[in-house]
Amino acid sequence: MGPPRSKKRKPSFRKLLKTSNVKLENKLKNRQFKQQSTAKKYRKEQKKLRQAVKDASSRTPEPLERYKKKPEEEEDEEEFEESLPVDMMDEDDLEEMKTMAQKASFLTRDLSSCEPVHAKKRKSDNTVESYEKMPRKMQKQDEKEVIHLLPIKDKSGIIPQTMEKPVVQKVEEDEEEDEEQVEDSSSQKAVEPEMLGLSPQQQLQLRRQKLDDRKLRIASLGSSILSDPIGCIKKLKELRSMLMETDPSVAVTVRKLVMVSLMEVFKDIVPSYRIRPLTETEKASKVKKETQQLREFEEGLVSQYKFYLENLEQTVKDWKQKKRKRSETVALQSYKGLAEVAIRCICELLVALSHFNFHNNIIVMVVPLMNDPSKKVSEMCCDAVRNMLKQDKMGHASLGLVKVISGLVKSRNYDVRPEVLKSLMCLRIKEVEVKKDAEAIAPKKKFMTFKEKKKNLSRMQRKWKKAEEKLEKELLEAEASESKEKKLKLHTETLNIVFLIYFRILKKAQKSVLLPCVLEGLAKFAHLINLEFFDDLLMVLHNLIESGDLSYRESLHCVQTSFTILSGQGDVLNIDPLKFYTHLYKTLFLLHAGASNDDVAIVLQCLDVMLMKRRKQVTLQRALAFTKRLSTLSLQVLPNSSVGILAANRTLMHAFPKCDILLDNEAQGSGVYLPELDQPEYCNPHNTALWELHSLKRHYHPVVRRFAAHLMAGAPSEGSGALSTELSRRSPGDLFEDYSTKDMTFNPPVSAPYTKKKDHFTIGHTLLDDILKTQIEEIFSTETPDSTLDFAAHRRQNHS
Repeated sequence: MGPPRSKKRKPSFRKLLKTSNVKLENKLKNRQFKQQSTAKKYRKEQKKLRQAVKDASSRTPEPLERYKKKPEEEEDEEEFEESLPVDMMDEDDLEEMKTMAQKASFLTRDLSSCEPVHAKKRKSDNTVESYEKMPRKMQKQDEKEVIHLLPIKDKSGIIPQTMEKPVVQKVEEDEEEDEEQVEDSSSQKAVEPEMLGLSPQQQLQLRRQKLDDRKLRIASLGSSILSDPIGCIKKLKELRSMLMETDPSVAVTVRKLVMVSLMEVFKDIVPSYRIRPLTETEKASKVKKETQQLREFEEGLVSQYKFYLENLEQTVKDWKQKKRKRSETVALQSYKGLAEVAIRCICELLVALSHFNFHNNIIVMVVPLMNDPSKKVSEMCCDAVRNMLKQDKMGHASLGLVKVISGLVKSRNYDVRPEVLKSLMCLRIKEVEVKKDAEAIAPKKKFMTFKEKKKNLSRMQRKWKKAEEKLEKELLEAEASESKEKKLKLHTETLNIVFLIYFRILKKAQKSVLLPCVLEGLAKFAHLINLEFFDDLLMVLHNLIESGDLSYRESLHCVQTSFTILSGQGDVLNIDPLKFYTHLYKTLFLLHAGASNDDVAIVLQCLDVMLMKRRKQVTLQRALAFTKRLSTLSLQVLPNSSVGILAANRTLMHAFPKCDILLDNEAQGSGVYLPELDQPEYCNPHNTALWELHSLKRHYHPVVRRFAAHLMAGAPSEGSGALSTELSRRSPGDLFEDYSTKDMTFNPPVSAPYTKKKDHFTIGHTLLDDILKTQIEEIFSTETPDSTLDFAAHRRQNHS
């Protein structure tokens, strides 16, 4: 059996620090050297053991002889026994002493010889042979472990550097471990007798007293650190040492309190810049006392922050691996509570200290926990990531996070929670670097060379040109254009990785649960996609829609993504996406009056991108067909959806003024309107009228009634039929969100025509259909079409 396989798969906190390739090679060499030295020591010990076994087996044991005492010795023993005070001893004690005296000679004699114990040692003849059998001790120097350092480059070439590994650290670590073991054992021994003789009430009282003492200690240390961070940096170490609380009665509570206290302390005392390690020249140079004190504070702060993060990471690892500690101060049942507090502290530090050291290491700790089976832990980490992305202005932290998420999704073979990808929707990216071809169109201003100046300009002109160029350089520095360029580069690199994640899933995992998140993300960032991917992406989206495997919302996201692409950079492409128009027109009636009508918001966004922003590419027949179908749809959805859809119709009428022919009851051409046809171009929408508006004018919702009356008047901007400022300035999507309610139960007014027999009801499919049916029957039974749409004649007179 070989050595047990190590269960440790994730790299430790120290190994996660960024290192160069040379440093990684040096670490590998050090590890190989250490393995060789341990193997060499093991071989030496095995060789010694084999030699000892061989020597012992070569000797033949001789039979033991009975040792007979001389008569003189027997007399001496009798005299000694007589001199003992036998009267004060029991018989049993005397017998034990005699037996021990008999065994003493057997224990102290050499088994290889038959001589008595006290006999004089004779020099054996084979002394040379015995010395030859003994292993010789050569004066060998112990091989010292060498650490390979970064090489130095000189004129002669690259010079490798090494240094001896210090042994003092190991000794100190061993001493610390021994001290911890002693403290653990002593604390356990001290706690047990205290609690043994007490009643449960007294034990509880003792525990409260201990807990109050620890709380006062934590509060005093924290307040002293916050009052003078530079002078009290040593107290930070003292507070961190309380994470190793050994009293089993208060260990869990104290550790939780110390974790949270340290998190708040670090959030307050950490500076607003990143602390870098000092170089050798900086360490050797003499500085002021205040500067030296500041350096010591920064060095101590970074080291304590690092140890604190390592403690938090170890707490989470112990919970994951269910690893029982040697001291057994904390029970296994308490690991989960400790780990949740540690994760909460890590998430707080991720958001608050995104600029400070070890932030990339915190990201590496948090991202795998976003996919944790525990819902509480997963939500905590996802919320922290979203908050960090929302407040990240420059983009350094966002780039590191996106890289780790990309690695996680790929390593798990796309089997991650959808919330992991949904967090990427919070990225603050609105601009990216355009390709070099676009940059070449507007090149940057270049200054003239000396030869060009001498050839084209006179001496006085060269003098003025020099002063002008100097002034322009100063102005460029004042504008801080370099920081903008860095920000654009970071955003471009971040978005490239995001699109890489999305395209991988579209290509390899189309049936994954991540597809809705991918389509939603593409719909948001589609205007930033490179032109090269447009044709392939549109083909993939169309195939996904045609496959029929998508849900209704996913298909809407596909439509939204394709039109966002075509309305942005894809505006230069000569593509007519008729198949996407047809798909949306065909599936509009899938919206219903159920409680979950959130799909209406996506439909309104799609309509804005498809019809408003591309109004020059949209035919009148297509606009008429969508206006008519939206009016019909407004009859079968909830009031907030009806308001949004009617607002979209109002925008369509303003964008396409000829849509007012739908307010006339006369046919404008050949053919009959075919509402069941899925082709918006060929359903003859010009031969129908918006009779739905008259029905909506009797709706129980006041805003729906107002919009219906406004559209019946031709959607005027001014006059009696105009909307109020609050409604006219709001977009359809905003109006839908404003009138959205979670509770869809409504008590209609008594004045409504269909509420005579019903006092209140809950809106649903069946009841709403019955109401609309009775309304339509009332309209067409009591009024003629001419009187129903009598406003059409008035509009014709106004036009003439």
